[in-house]
Amino acid sequence: MIRNSHRASVFLSFCLLTTAVAVHAQSPRPGSVQDPGVQTTARKTPAGVTTGGSLIPQNDPTGYLAFFTDGLSRFQEVEEVSNGSHNGLGPRFNSNSCSSCHAYPAVGGSGAPMNPQFAFGGGSVAPRDRTPSFISATGPTREARFPFFFKANGTPNLSNPNGGVETLFTVSGRSDAGSCSLRQPNFQQALAVNNVIYRIPTPTFGLGLIENLDDSTLLANMRQNLSNNLGISGSFNHNGNDGTISRFGWKAQNKSLWIFAAEAYNVEMGITNLGFPQDRPLPEEDGNGGGSGVGLSASCLNLSGAGYPEDTQNPNSANAAVLDDVSAFANFMRFLAPPPTGPVVLNGAPVSQSSIQSGAQLFTSIGCATCHNPSPGNTQASSFSSALGKQPVPAYSDIEIHHMGTRLADNVSQGTAGGDQFRTAPLWGLGQRIFLLHDGRSTNLVSAIMAHASNGSEATQTVDNFENLSTQQQQALLNFLRSL
Repeated sequence: MIRNSHRASVFLSFCLLTTAVAVHAQSPRPGSVQDPGVQTTARKTPAGVTTGGSLIPQNDPTGYLAFFTDGLSRFQEVEEVSNGSHNGLGPRFNSNSCSSCHAYPAVGGSGAPMNPQFAFGGGSVAPRDRTPSFISATGPTREARFPFFFKANGTPNLSNPNGGVETLFTVSGRSDAGSCSLRQPNFQQALAVNNVIYRIPTPTFGLGLIENLDDSTLLANMRQNLSNNLGISGSFNHNGNDGTISRFGWKAQNKSLWIFAAEAYNVEMGITNLGFPQDRPLPEEDGNGGGSGVGLSASCLNLSGAGYPEDTQNPNSANAAVLDDVSAFANFMRFLAPPPTGPVVLNGAPVSQSSIQSGAQLFTSIGCATCHNPSPGNTQASSFSSALGKQPVPAYSDIEIHHMGTRLADNVSQGTAGGDQFRTAPLWGLGQRIFLLHDGRSTNLVSAIMAHASNGSEATQTVDNFENLSTQQQQALLNFLRSL
């Protein structure tokens, strides 16, 4: 919750968020350095694992490769409301399959160059809806949130925080949705008063390793990170049930891959499941923040016709022991290999390894690695596979949450993470990532780096250090980042 005593600073952060005012760092001289851009050449590990491949070797005796393959198949299924083979979509949704959001550079990644959401509104997927103006054909795949509930006059109530997902589309008008009729959230009004923020899909590569880090390893790594003179002092988000460190999502709000998958299935696709067994109204419909509190109308409940939860079992699957899609999704992500590093091409010419190695050294020396740790430690023993146990986690993240200042603040609190706090985004796979930062506002590494510096950001000194590098050094650092 946002305290009244902080209202002035919250309002300042709120204004800066949507107007993208730079309060500290300026970009390097135009043309002086260049982001090498998305590296399109296929990459693979020395063991031959490519992006989107499994950690589990082909000859693994445990049989978990079959669980990965089954999860991969379900991850790509297109969901329907009813009368189909994969039922449960809606009443509200952001997309109709996991892989439509987690698509690039392979299934399990982040948003693709062509955004499938752009075609939903007015088409067969969401016939009565308009595609919101912040969703474009070549822009990032997004979800939207209203940081604050609205006053009666249509302006945001800064004393009444919201932050819940305002789902983009409804099933109204679909032939398989019966008489369900719902309105989209008023995105036009939210945009007019600067009361909307966005999130893009986080890549899921290597998440089984992150899930298998024990708390003591993360805490020891945090203590080591605190020894710096850069103004960096991270902390952890914690699970509200057992108090342990949570680690998934932009604010590290989810404890496990199963919870992460279950929440997304319900919030992003509207499919009830064993973790979230009720259809989800919008925050204002559910009585939050003084809203209507009427919930969903009876005509929009149990649209699949099979009762709740809609995702209960799949007895005809190849692995009958995995009875629900959520568990299958979690297994897919759990065994999904980390993205391989690789060579970098800039303007059609290969970048030298000496430049990449120099960039790696500068990444550490100017302070980037204080948060983006090359590895926060080794994983604990795993009962699934030796591929998950006692392994380094080259995520380039400390899994901690940090204050990122007014420029990146979204004024949404999740768990113990406040409105300007975010988990250090893992940088593995950055070389093949299109959209950057939590909301996809940038496709350029330079602007993404500069956005880390603003009032209240722990990264401001590090960005200053980057600006003080020579042009050649800055280029080397960018080359290194695109090698990840």
